[in-house]
Amino acid sequence: MKQILKIGIWSPLLVAGACSSADKTETVATTLQPEELPTGGAAAETADQPPPPCHANPHATTDMDTVAHRGDVAPLPGLLKNRLLRLAGRPHSVLPLQVFAEADGGSQLFQYYLLDTHGFQPNVFTARFPGINDQAQLTVTGGNCGLPTVGAARLALEPKPGLPTDPNDVRAFIDVFTDISGLFVINNEGGWYEGWMIHDVMVPDVAPPRPDGHAQFGMLTAEDAAQLKAMGSSNNVPGHLLTTDGRAARLPSENDHFPDIQSNLVPIQLSMGAYNAMQQSDTHNYWEFNYTTNWIHPLYELPFTGGFPDGFAPPPDAFQDGEIGLLKSIVPGSGPLGVKNKPQLFGDNPNLPRDADKFDANVDAQREFRQRFIPSGLAQEVMLDVYARPASFAPNERNLQRRLFLANAAEVARVDANGDGIISAPEGDVDTASDGFADNSRLFIPSTQYQRFAVTREINDGYLAPRFAPSQRGWVMTGRIHAVSPAIEASEGRDADDR
Repeated sequence: MKQILKIGIWSPLLVAGACSSADKTETVATTLQPEELPTGGAAAETADQPPPPCHANPHATTDMDTVAHRGDVAPLPGLLKNRLLRLAGRPHSVLPLQVFAEADGGSQLFQYYLLDTHGFQPNVFTARFPGINDQAQLTVTGGNCGLPTVGAARLALEPKPGLPTDPNDVRAFIDVFTDISGLFVINNEGGWYEGWMIHDVMVPDVAPPRPDGHAQFGMLTAEDAAQLKAMGSSNNVPGHLLTTDGRAARLPSENDHFPDIQSNLVPIQLSMGAYNAMQQSDTHNYWEFNYTTNWIHPLYELPFTGGFPDGFAPPPDAFQDGEIGLLKSIVPGSGPLGVKNKPQLFGDNPNLPRDADKFDANVDAQREFRQRFIPSGLAQEVMLDVYARPASFAPNERNLQRRLFLANAAEVARVDANGDGIISAPEGDVDTASDGFADNSRLFIPSTQYQRFAVTREINDGYLAPRFAPSQRGWVMTGRIHAVSPAIEASEGRDADDR
């Protein structure tokens, strides 16, 4: 404990990690490997129907047969196909989403996630707690008389003319299809579910510093690397998952205890947008992953969501300190220690509403300049400053919140050409040059590097960051990556609009 405090005091999460006992945490390898896929098609799972007094799906056999023979489902790996057939057999409003091709060639399935309610600390959205919610109706799970909540997310590349056919290329265009069974519809206060693809930050390689002494983009200095290696059990060496305590990587676990026993990974969470359930408690979502959408919520919101420590034990204490909702990103800028903009210039103008989808236009002046998000690779650079660069970034700043605010402002400034604290659509375009690089491809994390998936229970609090982030207290589902290599053609029919 003394050694950790002495070496790593700049990161207060080290204190929480040091208190975790081996018998209460889940230890994983230092790299996250996809689970082995079946070599052949597995038999479909038996339709699981709700017990009385809930009502079964009277068309289960027909629905499962229909989905099994669909051209976008028939060739799928056994684990994924079985999950979709299971969803089809249950009571539902809509069958698992149809994948239509958006190019002359079929869409290429290369990755998927199987989702359920395990793998994180149970919360009031997913479980009963005596004296807390045992006399109240569960508002998220428990539908259909207790059928387990399960789902799947499929990623399929669009082989459009002129675009990459390798999903590791950040310029590729990718469709994300999510299907879930067993989430209740949300009726009040603009609530919703939200999907998140999660990238766990890795320890970078070592390179000479920039002229100002800061580490190069995506790198560590030799002194950074030495201090990281000295932490904990020396986990933090290049090629390993970065951990906040220097110990072996620890995924979220059902044995976690908020706030003292939590995952020690450093996540980057990419929103899949809002979900809402249907009458039969099934939920479906389509989202497009590409360099125009691969942008991360304003990181400086994190200290005000209720799951982020501020540097004092016991972490986190945003709720106890009354910091929930203290700062929002409604008016874009680079955060509390960065550029602050006038609402009259950068607020949501009723005559020209902000539209994050207005990324491309023939004239730059018509592209969106009020972006609140930042590119995913730049978000990773911020987190490296906060957690992995104790020597080359703000070496005398030990408060985690201030490190985050300083890092966000500094990294945005490297790409922000006009100094307004915002990465506009033209500035953040993948083909734009910035910070001495010929283009911005470095600013985007490929889809294949998002190792995990989560679904959260959100509410209209004005934040873009996940509720209670970066903890898992707002989670209702999660799943790990399954890679499909080589990719398989998994679409049927043609979308009406190939955009």
